[in-house]
Amino acid sequence: MAISPLVEPVDQLSASESVRTARQRRLPQLNELGQRRLANARVLVLGAGGLGSPALLYLAAAGVGTIGIVDDDDVEPSNLQRQIVHGVTDVGRPKVASAAEAIAGISPEATIIQHSERLVAANAAAILGGYDVVIDGTDNFPTRFLVNDTCAALGIPLVWASVLRFDAQLTVFWANPPADSGVTGVHLRDLFPTPPAEGEVPNCAEAGVLGALCGQVGSLMATETIKLITGIGSPLIGRVLVIDALSGRFSEVPLLGTGIAAAPLPGEASEPEQSTAVEISTHDLVTRLTNRESGLDDFLVVDVREPSEHAETSIPDSQLLPLGTLLTAEGLASLPRDKPLVVHCHTGARANRAALALEGAGFTDISVLAGGIVAWDAAVTAGEAPGAGSRWATVTPSSASVRVAADAS
Repeated sequence: MAISPLVEPVDQLSASESVRTARQRRLPQLNELGQRRLANARVLVLGAGGLGSPALLYLAAAGVGTIGIVDDDDVEPSNLQRQIVHGVTDVGRPKVASAAEAIAGISPEATIIQHSERLVAANAAAILGGYDVVIDGTDNFPTRFLVNDTCAALGIPLVWASVLRFDAQLTVFWANPPADSGVTGVHLRDLFPTPPAEGEVPNCAEAGVLGALCGQVGSLMATETIKLITGIGSPLIGRVLVIDALSGRFSEVPLLGTGIAAAPLPGEASEPEQSTAVEISTHDLVTRLTNRESGLDDFLVVDVREPSEHAETSIPDSQLLPLGTLLTAEGLASLPRDKPLVVHCHTGARANRAALALEGAGFTDISVLAGGIVAWDAAVTAGEAPGAGSRWATVTPSSASVRVAADAS
């Protein structure tokens, strides 16, 4: 599958750029002409994070002439495990500034455009419209669909990837490729017709991610971008590269365009279905746990977070059932139907999705812990709820019998 080059070449490279890119220009497929195309290219990277960091570094090293960066976050210590464009001294700085400084140190002649703002429906077309290729390194589905729909409307190819734990996916979306390319248009809605429900897919803060895998995938995203700009090789259009880092296996899944329009546009999509489950406060949950200990109540607390999250902090006697497992027939079958369920996650999104699934499966008495484990841990700190490794001990005030947490002996 041959794709015509996206970008016309500059007349000539500067002397210093010729020296800097000498090894790359020796590649027969790319050569001097391809290098001059790169020098004239404009690439936008969305997110100076785990995927955007290696992509930015290698785009700069490859000699891309104009690089845009969209990110409205500041560098945090936990970013440094995978966001290699930043360093310890950058903590607290805007990511766009830190990233721009790092890539300028690699390619001083590159023009770097800093978009220190959140990408939203109101500004997406104005920002994306000035670039030849867009790389999506964002970490949430609402933004991914906004980027996809905007690129589809503008006719811009989109290099897309997703990384979670030890797994990754990588592809190139292009809703309207050139007619003479012989390539069928494909975009994100062909892979995911609708965005997953909020909380259905955990992010890397909840589930973890291998930093080195981010480096692999971000570098591959830069490679796909270079291929599109220069017209070399076979871009990953209509193909999804799947990486299993633990087994060291790379596989490929075909992706056919369905012809589904890129609409609905952001802001026009229908509201997601809502659960009718009632919320329960930490105070009321403590009361119910007290009553359960006394034999006056019977219910099950279900934690739909990941095992690593549950290991860090949990509600005593809760049952761990990660959302991905709960959504299966086996997961639903593992839960009792003869007692009420109290579902919780980190703050509530996954718990609400679980409650919706439980209702659809015929469970009738479901509550969702308001604020999730975050609210519970705050209550533990305030001495209002038992922490992990605690047991219930009875204290009898003048007016009532109340159970409080006592350290396990």
